[in-house]
Amino acid sequence: MVTISAQAASKVVKHTIKNGETLYTVAHKHHSTIEEVKKLNGIKKGETLRIGRVVRVPINTYFPNKKPKIVKRIKKSKISKKVRHKIKVVKVVKKKKQSNKALKTALIKQAKPLSSKRVKRRHTVRVDDILFKSAKPNFMAFSGFGSSKAKNIINVAKQKLGRKYVWGAVGQRGTFDCSGFTSYVYKKNGINIPRTSINQSKFGKFISRRNLKKGDLIFFDTSKHKKGYVNHVGIYLGNGKFIHASSAKKKVVVSNLSKFYAQRYVGARRPI
Repeated sequence: MVTISAQAASKVVKHTIKNGETLYTVAHKHHSTIEEVKKLNGIKKGETLRIGRVVRVPINTYFPNKKPKIVKRIKKSKISKKVRHKIKVVKVVKKKKQSNKALKTALIKQAKPLSSKRVKRRHTVRVDDILFKSAKPNFMAFSGFGSSKAKNIINVAKQKLGRKYVWGAVGQRGTFDCSGFTSYVYKKNGINIPRTSINQSKFGKFISRRNLKKGDLIFFDTSKHKKGYVNHVGIYLGNGKFIHASSAKKKVVVSNLSKFYAQRYVGARRPI
């Protein structure tokens, strides 16, 4: 059965001109056109509308974007099994897409900023982010840094002291860059963290400087202008020291968290 819905016949109403009104506003208010209002009231070109004048306006005569709706009703019994299956598949795919979108939105909201202070900065894309895809983080890696876990992390890190710094390296032939070194050490302890320093700085629990513990990741902005962007990472050893793959020293070294690095310290994270 086919049902066609159509617009009802137009009607004419009387409208009193108010201050600030024009032919356009009057016609638009009643879903009509300027030409129809002019024709109905004998208004000539250039004629001024006086406040208080009563004009006749045809209503519901202008619907440029509306077309008569054709509603088709098909009996359920006449739909084949194959068609019903396709309809179910479309519904499932649509529902899955909506679910994925909701999950993505929840994860974005869940991500915590590196600092509690909100600073408006222009987003900068680094070469480090373009060339390397971050590893899929293991959210259930461990519940916190116990003394044994921290000790194992530091032991693995210190075994690489003196190894050569190579940009982009994650352990190939015993070479590392800063984030390649941290991701390698954590992975050896059964913990997967993102590949780049910028992504590592967004992963895990934010830790204030006074609450640093052995094994925590600490982040720096070593750029010349110190804009607060993360471009370097190391592993905290305790007593104001940390181990990292230094591009300046061209190897894995232990440095003091003072002077140069104290001025460029950005924050810390504990992957939990």
